[in-house]
Amino acid sequence: MDCDVKPVLVVEDHAIVRAGIRRLLDERGDIEVAEVATGEAALETIAGRAFALVILDLNLPGLAGLELLRRMVRQAPGQPVLIFSQHTEAIYATRALENGARGYISKNANPEELLGAVATILNGGVAIEKDVAAEMAAHDQAEDAYLRPLTERDLEILRLLAAGDSLSEIADKLGIAYKTVANTLSRIKEKLGVGQTSELIRIAVGRGLADRV
Repeated sequence: MDCDVKPVLVVEDHAIVRAGIRRLLDERGDIEVAEVATGEAALETIAGRAFALVILDLNLPGLAGLELLRRMVRQAPGQPVLIFSQHTEAIYATRALENGARGYISKNANPEELLGAVATILNGGVAIEKDVAAEMAAHDQAEDAYLRPLTERDLEILRLLAAGDSLSEIADKLGIAYKTVANTLSRIKEKLGVGQTSELIRIAVGRGLADRV
């Protein structure tokens, strides 16, 4: 491979989306694209090869989200990661950057913005979609302030709960004990001032934390 060609790994479970990203990146002429569809495969791939950039979807089957990002950055310190997510909420971008991501672009962004983010990160910068960045700047908005007490693990459990997963399924996906999930849910209820799990689901769906197709 030409030394000027930059290897980029796309981690996305939808083949059509991967194909679209590949076509966009091919327009640059200096990027070699590799693709995987799961978080587990992503960790295996970056363990065996260095990448100039990883474009990562937060919503993958199995190991996913901020937990995958944390493991990826821990396994390959300094690895540039651009989150490419269906979520447009500022809190997701904030937590992604806090956990080592170098950029955040939603799937609502136009192709030029995605290409611009890729270029910025490849050149050593940080890139955030302008609409998401504007929402992040408005840090005093009610929804963000309401969810701010939640940890990354709290948000992941809420997301999976709102997506319809049982506590056992959440435990399996996050690689933690059932009791840990149950105890965490109790603490989330205390933080948000609610008494029922159904209320947590309503809050998660209402604030866009649930997976959306």
